[in-house]
Amino acid sequence: MQSLRHFLLALQFFTRIPVTGRLAAWVGYSPAMLNAAAGHFPGVGWVVGGVGAAVLWGALQLWGTTPLGALVAVGLSTAATAWLTGAFHEDGLADTADGLGGSVSRERALEIMKDSRIGSYGTVTLVLALGLKLALLALLAQRGAACAATALWAAHVLSRAAPLGVMCALPYVSDAAQAKSKPLAEAVSRGSLVIAFLWSIPALALMEQALGAIHLMAALTLWGVALAAMLHLLRRRLQGFTGDTLGATQQLCELALYLGLSLSLS
Repeated sequence: MQSLRHFLLALQFFTRIPVTGRLAAWVGYSPAMLNAAAGHFPGVGWVVGGVGAAVLWGALQLWGTTPLGALVAVGLSTAATAWLTGAFHEDGLADTADGLGGSVSRERALEIMKDSRIGSYGTVTLVLALGLKLALLALLAQRGAACAATALWAAHVLSRAAPLGVMCALPYVSDAAQAKSKPLAEAVSRGSLVIAFLWSIPALALMEQALGAIHLMAALTLWGVALAAMLHLLRRRLQGFTGDTLGATQQLCELALYLGLSLSLS
């Protein structure tokens, strides 16, 4: 039951899905609980990815898998997932790009990332990332609605396992006392890693069954490259991570999975 409480807390924190009233009272809250909920990040991906996959599959039935029809479908799907999460991770990507895009000091980069306004680096990065996501999913849709929906669903799960790697490898460096991610800043426990792995196994099996082992390996290889690149960048520029960089890691690893699948299916 404790794991269910942690999962619901993660769902409440990372999505718009309401956990209120008596349910919220039963779930409870503490910084330690939110930190323990880190292992359920991929579980949140099952919910968000499931909604996105359902919208994508349904839209492809209505508009078809022609290039324009696929673009409409993936646009609706991306809008659905962004709304469901409050564009939480996309915001982190934009803030990270603003902070690390220029040649500024570590302290200045952290200050820029705390600014709620979006700058030129963040705008360009967000536009390019969303455009690439739409194009890659539209390309996958050419292989069929089931293929694209499966890829999207599994990618939302597996990309949310990547931030745990950052949290394990690097220290938390934001000095904002009220930072939303501060309760997540403690070292990730072995139990959380096990839970995240258990959430990820069905996604791996789903992708392998629908797309094949070769396609899965191509996607996971680029997922690993994206994660390693983020770790290198954060270690060099910030000597640690912030909440925004966790969101950026999720977005980049999601794109890497789509890119790997599109390469192997082309």
